[in-house]
Amino acid sequence: MGTVAGEVWGGVSAGAVVMERAGHPWKWMMTTLIATLLLGVSEPVLADVSSCDNPSGTQPSGSNRDVSKESESGEDTRSDSSSRIVNGSDCKKDAQPWQGALLLGPNKLYCGAVLISPQWLLTAAHCRKPVYRIRLGHYSMSPVYESGQQLFQGIKSIPHPGYSHPGHSNDLMLIKMNRKIRESHLVRPAKIAPNCPVEGISCMVSGWGTTSSSHNNFPKVLQCLNITVLSEERCKKSYPGQIDKTMFCAGDEAGRDSCQGDSGGPVICNGMLQGLVSWGDFPCAQPNKPGVYTNLCEFSHWIKNTIESN
Repeated sequence: MGTVAGEVWGGVSAGAVVMERAGHPWKWMMTTLIATLLLGVSEPVLADVSSCDNPSGTQPSGSNRDVSKESESGEDTRSDSSSRIVNGSDCKKDAQPWQGALLLGPNKLYCGAVLISPQWLLTAAHCRKPVYRIRLGHYSMSPVYESGQQLFQGIKSIPHPGYSHPGHSNDLMLIKMNRKIRESHLVRPAKIAPNCPVEGISCMVSGWGTTSSSHNNFPKVLQCLNITVLSEERCKKSYPGQIDKTMFCAGDEAGRDSCQGDSGGPVICNGMLQGLVSWGDFPCAQPNKPGVYTNLCEFSHWIKNTIESN
């Protein structure tokens, strides 16, 4: 885009010089105005190409499910770039005490997160931002204070060193908060499952992400959805050449899925943290295109060692 804009600007400038010499000042003014408008249109496009979520400017092979961006390539990153819960149901108010929200400004959700120790969260690596505002123990998406909620700032973020964009391998990140939580029935850490997920087990994914893939329809309260872990074979068949051991697929019947805004949120199996919302197809909840989740059993040593050394 920069080259094209430069060529347009150069052409207009040369033409303007000719017009000025020909003695038509009003044409010079009009040409200058047109050139200014062209440059003004080009600048936002150039800024978007250098996005921190995609420094290479390439299109991802799959889409992270955050809220800040929706893919035009037919795939979805499930963040506020993170995924939403499509056709889930309202969670019980204290059923997900480890669920965290990463916010931009006072109340704009862009990713989910999960509390794993008194001062540490896990989220997706593609949710990385310069500043983290964290809310725990809050059930609704309303900015109104809820009894039992706790607010924090992130003071350190550590993405996995093997995270690759746009392939989504090793899609996890630790965030250290500015202080420890006050543990309660609304705020307490999840325990990470020691074993890898097994095909056929039922798990629960949660988040405040959009409940409609085609529109940003965000729920009033935290949404929960039961999903079933799929076989590695079926996962790879759904996304040829895109699945590795750091991921697993889970889904249900068509029409039920995580989606934009859910990235980094927890997948709980048998009461333990098994994965994080990572990526999937766009639109969400399509047949034979399950959600893809970070396989946390592959990272237990990295998580433990990183927390201990920081």
